[in-house]
Amino acid sequence: MKINLNKMAFLLTTFCLASSSLPLLANPNITNVVTDQAPSAIGPYSQAICAGAYIFVSGQIAIDPALGKLTGETIEEQTKQVLKNIEGILAAEGLTLENVVKTEVYLKDLKDFSSMNKIYAEKFSYVIKPARATVQISKLPLDALIEISCVVFIPDALNR
Repeated sequence: MKINLNKMAFLLTTFCLASSSLPLLANPNITNVVTDQAPSAIGPYSQAICAGAYIFVSGQIAIDPALGKLTGETIEEQTKQVLKNIEGILAAEGLTLENVVKTEVYLKDLKDFSSMNKIYAEKFSYVIKPARATVQISKLPLDALIEISCVVFIPDALNR
């Protein structure tokens, strides 16, 4: 098979020039969720992303958004702050923890499971609880004791 390098270079250049005017995110159904009621992202990620009927909340640690610092010495204090951060993100979209369908809980030490679970159960006191995975990991950002991420269902997504 003979390849015409001049034609290939022309097509590649034309494609690159045409695509350089396209927005970086071509799907208008995917939007950024941003609020000052939760800590700003400390890396190349978003607080949360709204995609169709779901919001994907990035892992939250116990950073107080007003102070910009990790707060709480105990698992109970940190769990409360993490869930408060998630509530802040959801409130920006008019939602609550009741809309959460899946959580991932990362603990520095599984010995903290029952203490974390007590606070978690108080906040997720709804009839239908989110599905959940809980794992122990060796280290979290800023040496936090807990991180929680979640997936949230938007009941009226088609009307937004």
